[in-house]
Amino acid sequence: MNKVHVKTGDTVVILSGKDKGKQGEVLQVSPKENKVIVKDCNMVTKHVKPRKQGEPGGIVKAEGAMYASKVQLVCPKCKKAVRVGHKMDGDKKVRVCTKCGATL
Repeated sequence: MNKVHVKTGDTVVILSGKDKGKQGEVLQVSPKENKVIVKDCNMVTKHVKPRKQGEPGGIVKAEGAMYASKVQLVCPKCKKAVRVGHKMDGDKKVRVCTKCGATL
C-alpha cells in the first residue's frame, strides 16, 4: 500500500500545472493510484448521459484527479507550503510543520 502525505480535508497548494499557486481543500485521496482530488482545481469537462427520466444530461464541469506529488500541504499557523514531519506525542504519532513545528 502506498502512503500519501496529505489527508482528506487538508488545505493544499498546487505546485505545477495550469492551476499553479491555487489553494484548495483535498476532497478525496487515492493511495493506490497516488492521486488526490482538490476542490475547484484541475477542472475537467465530463459528458454526462441522463440516467433517470427527467434528469438532464449534458456537459458538466468536475474536479479531476492529480498526482499527490503536485500538491504540498499548507500549515494553518504559518500559512506557508510545508513538508510534513512526524513526531511522537506520548504514544501517538502526529504530523508536524517542518518550518514552525505546529501540529497539523
